[in-house]
Amino acid sequence: MQPFNLTATGHNLNYLPEYIARRHGFFEEQGLDVKVSIPNPWDGVLDALADGTADMALGGIWVPAMYRNRVKDYTVFAQIANRCPLALLCRSPAKDFKIADVAGKTVLMKGIGGASAGLFFKMFLRENKVDHRSVDYIQDLDGKMLGELFEGGMGDYFVTDNLSAKAMSERNPKISVAMQMVSQGEIPWSVYYQETATITPEGLDAQRRFCLGLRKGIEWVLEHDAESYKDELVELFPNIPVDVAVAVTNSFRRDGMWTTPIIPRPAFDRWQLGLAEAQLLEEPFLYENLVNDGPAVKAQSEMISFS
Repeated sequence: MQPFNLTATGHNLNYLPEYIARRHGFFEEQGLDVKVSIPNPWDGVLDALADGTADMALGGIWVPAMYRNRVKDYTVFAQIANRCPLALLCRSPAKDFKIADVAGKTVLMKGIGGASAGLFFKMFLRENKVDHRSVDYIQDLDGKMLGELFEGGMGDYFVTDNLSAKAMSERNPKISVAMQMVSQGEIPWSVYYQETATITPEGLDAQRRFCLGLRKGIEWVLEHDAESYKDELVELFPNIPVDVAVAVTNSFRRDGMWTTPIIPRPAFDRWQLGLAEAQLLEEPFLYENLVNDGPAVKAQSEMISFS
């Protein structure tokens, strides 16, 4: 069994097919012994790549994009999350909510743990012709702290993960989900990457086999209603009410959170434009300059040929 060490920026529901692949032996079928570490703080994933304790990192594609040609080059080879796993909470009933309603209001969204929440939300405002500068943001605090403050009365809206959003809205009748961002178009939210300088033919083959196991995990999740494996969801997310975990998992299945390890080019281009508009990049990268989808494409071809 070949060791395949992965370092991840967190433990999230949008990584579910990878967890299923590990628990159900789909990586072992490919001869890979996948071990996962989650550093604290999250940017320790880059240290793990640098010192060789990890073969791959899992996190936002904005990190390898931001670092490229500046600090160190990283190459992305696959995705796990094909959509943004965030939700927008509001205080009033969300029935007639329009994204333009946030103009002139205060939005809370976590900044500790990564920049993705702010990057996506501001990009989404720009895409919908809402001036993101017309909104006041509180985003330099931990998500748990911001959640407590929002429930206590701070701000008008709160951007958080879908699980926390649904749990909060169900226990607090004064708060509702205004928008689930999983329904707002494709984006390569969570991707796998490595240091470009460490790429080898053996490593590429391991990535191909990892993508085979990951794709099998994705297909398994898409084929099974979350209610049928709620015991696994309880083990994976013990702090979330099981009915919430089931509901959010099924909404992710329905709305395209998980599709294929191959990163779609239009989704990549959309996110690159958003990152450039946020000044993280001087200009959007071309797909081939940041992504090597060869392992994922080969894995898909193999699964098609054997199906």
